[in-house]
Amino acid sequence: MHRHIWIRAERKRDRERARSGLALPPSLAVVDAHRRLRGPYTAAGTVIREIVDDLLARCPELGERHNIELLTSTPETAGRVPVAWHTLEWAVEAAERTRYYSRLHTRNLANGLAELLRDYLAALGDGPRTLVVENAHLADATDHEFLSVLLRRGDLPLLTVVVGTGVDGVEDPPGEIDVSLASCLEHHTRRVDVPCDASPSIPAAAEADRTILAKSYVDGDCTSDDPALVGAYEACPETTRRELHDARSEELAALPDFSLHLGAVPFHLERGSDAAGAGVTALRRALDHCRNIGLYQAAADLGYRGIAVTDPESSPEAWWHFLLTTGIVLASVGRAAEAEALYVRGRAATTDALTHLGMSYSTAMLHARHYPEAQRDYTAARAWMNQTITIAELLPEPKQRAFQSVFAHNGLALVEVREKHPQTALAMLNAGMARLDRELEPEEHALHRLVLRYNRAQVYGGMGRWEEALADYTFVTDRDPRFPEHHFNIGNILRRLGRDEEALTCYRRSLELSPPYPEAWYNIADTLLTTGDDEGALEAFDHVLELDTGHLDALVNRAALLADLDRPAEAMRDVDAGLALAPDDVLLLCLRGRLLAERGEHAAAVETLTKVAELDPRSAEAWAIRGSIAVEVGELSEAGSYLSRAIELDDRPETRFNRAVAYEESGLLHEALADYDAVLASVDDEDAREGRRRCLVAAGDGRRP
Repeated sequence: MHRHIWIRAERKRDRERARSGLALPPSLAVVDAHRRLRGPYTAAGTVIREIVDDLLARCPELGERHNIELLTSTPETAGRVPVAWHTLEWAVEAAERTRYYSRLHTRNLANGLAELLRDYLAALGDGPRTLVVENAHLADATDHEFLSVLLRRGDLPLLTVVVGTGVDGVEDPPGEIDVSLASCLEHHTRRVDVPCDASPSIPAAAEADRTILAKSYVDGDCTSDDPALVGAYEACPETTRRELHDARSEELAALPDFSLHLGAVPFHLERGSDAAGAGVTALRRALDHCRNIGLYQAAADLGYRGIAVTDPESSPEAWWHFLLTTGIVLASVGRAAEAEALYVRGRAATTDALTHLGMSYSTAMLHARHYPEAQRDYTAARAWMNQTITIAELLPEPKQRAFQSVFAHNGLALVEVREKHPQTALAMLNAGMARLDRELEPEEHALHRLVLRYNRAQVYGGMGRWEEALADYTFVTDRDPRFPEHHFNIGNILRRLGRDEEALTCYRRSLELSPPYPEAWYNIADTLLTTGDDEGALEAFDHVLELDTGHLDALVNRAALLADLDRPAEAMRDVDAGLALAPDDVLLLCLRGRLLAERGEHAAAVETLTKVAELDPRSAEAWAIRGSIAVEVGELSEAGSYLSRAIELDDRPETRFNRAVAYEESGLLHEALADYDAVLASVDDEDAREGRRRCLVAAGDGRRP
C-alpha cells in the first residue's frame, strides 16, 4: 500500500476533517500551496521557512550545498546561505543578458529540495514525519514539480506526504512538463474521497455583516473556499472591494518577506484602486524576478496579467515589456504557439524597427528551437532571421548595427546547424566574432561574445573537432567559471578524447555548482562503467533514476549492468519499466530476450527476439542471442546461420566463440578452429583455448594445441 495519501474533497474543511482521522507520523509542516499566497514555491518555501532555523543550525552544510534551491524557493534565506547567482549573466546589464536557465531548471530545483528534506529528516533522527500540502490543485507549477518529486522518489523513507485537492484533482500546467503531478497522485498515493459537509460554516447572525466577511476573505488573500466568504466579497460594491485590497496590500508590503511580492502583493494591487500604476509596477517586479531565475510558468502568468492591466497608449514602455517578456518565457516552456500569437499582436501595434527586429528574431527561434520537433519549420526560421539581419544592417548607430547583426547571424547559424550545414554555421560565427572585435571595445557585450565562442565550441563538437571544441569551452569556462554547463560540456569533450578521469572531475564540478540534474549523473555513471567501476556506475545510475524515473538510457544501462552482475530479477524490473516507456526499444527487447533465455524460457525469448528482427533486422545482438539459444537447445544448423548473420553485422569475440561451439558440436572442426583462432587473436580466453585444443585433437591436426 502507498505511504503517501491524496485527500479529495470539495472544500478544505472537509479535507481537514478527513485528515484528522488518519494515523500519521508526527508533523513536519502543514502548508497551503495556493499560488495567490506567495506565487512560485508557495508550498516549498513555506516548508523551508518553518524548518530553516533548525536546519541551518543542525546541518549548515545543507545550506551551502543547496543554496540555489533555498534562495530560489525561499528568498527570505538571503544572507543566511551563500549567494546563488554569481555567473556572468548576473554581472552584465539587463539589456545585455542573452542566456537564461533551461526549462528543466525547476525540475532540478525540486530534486535538490527533496534531497535537502531527506538529509534534514535523517539528521533529526527521530523517525518519520508528515508533510501536509493543502490546495495543491491551486498551486503554481513549481510546487507541482516539488510535490511530484516528493511522491515519486524512493529515497525519502522518513517522509509521508498528504496532498489535499478539490474533487477534480489537479490539472497539469500547459506546455512541456517533465513531471506530472496528476500522474504522480494516481500512481504514488492512496486516495481518500471525502463527501461534502453541506452545513454552513458561519452562523446566520454573523452573515448579516457582509463587509466583515468580505474583509475576512481578502485578509485570507482570497484563498478561502467558504461560500459565505466568497459570496460576501462578490456582493460588495466594487469600490469597497478595491479599498479592502488596498488595505491588505499595504499590510503585506510592510512585511519583510520578499516572496509575498511574487504572490499576494501583486494580486491585491492589480485589484486595488491603482491597478494601472502600483499594480503594473508590482506585476513587472515579480515578472522580471521570475524570468531571471528560471520560474517561467509563473512569469508567463504574471506577464499575461500585466498585459491585461497595462494601457498600451498611456504606458507603452510597460506594455511592450510585458508583451515581449511574456513571449520569451512562453517559448521557454514549450508554449510556442502562444508566444507567436503575442508577436503577431506586437507587430500589428508598431512600426518601430528595433521592436520588429526583436520580434522577428524571437519568431525565428520559435520555428528553429521552441516548437515541438515535428512542427519546426527551418524555412520559416531562415526567413524570419533574414528579416532580422536586414533590419539590423539598416540601424544608424554603428555599434548597435554591429551587435544586432552579429546576434542575428548567430541565430541563423543555429538554423544552419539544424539543417546539417555546420561549415556554414562555423563561418558565420567566426565572422561575427571578428566583427565584434573590430567594431566594439573589448569590454562591450562580454557575455554575448562568450556565447558566440560557446556556440562555436558546440559546432566544433558536432563536427568531431574535439581539440578545437575543448579550446573554446576552456576559454569560456576560464572567464565564467561558476556556470555549471561549461564544466559539463568540457567533461563530454574529455570523454571523447579518452580522458575519463578528467571528465569525471568536470561532471562533479558541474554538480557542485548546480542543483542535482540527471544528465550529469548519467554521464558519471557511463564513465564509471567504461573505466570498470561497476559498483560506482550502479550507484550513479540509481541516482539518475531517482532524479528522473523516466530516463530511458539509464534504465537500459542499469538493466544491462544488473544482468552482467548476475542480478536478473532486478534487471528484468528495469527492462519492464523501460519497455513501458518505449515498447519498441531494441536494446531493451534484446536484453529481455537474453534474460528470458538465461532462465530457460526459450520460446518467450525467441518471440521477443523475432520482434527485434522485425523492428531492426540489422541488430547484431538479437541475432547473436538467437544463435546462443539455438546452440543451447541443440539446433546447431540454425545456430550457425543466426550467429553468422550476427558476425556479418558486428564481429565480436563472444559471438565467434558461440559459433565455434556450434561448429564443433556439428563436426565442422576446421570452421570451429578458424573461429576459436579468431577469438584468441582478440582476447586471451581459456575456454576458446580449450575448444581449439579439442578440435585439433579430434581433427588429427598436427599443429600444436
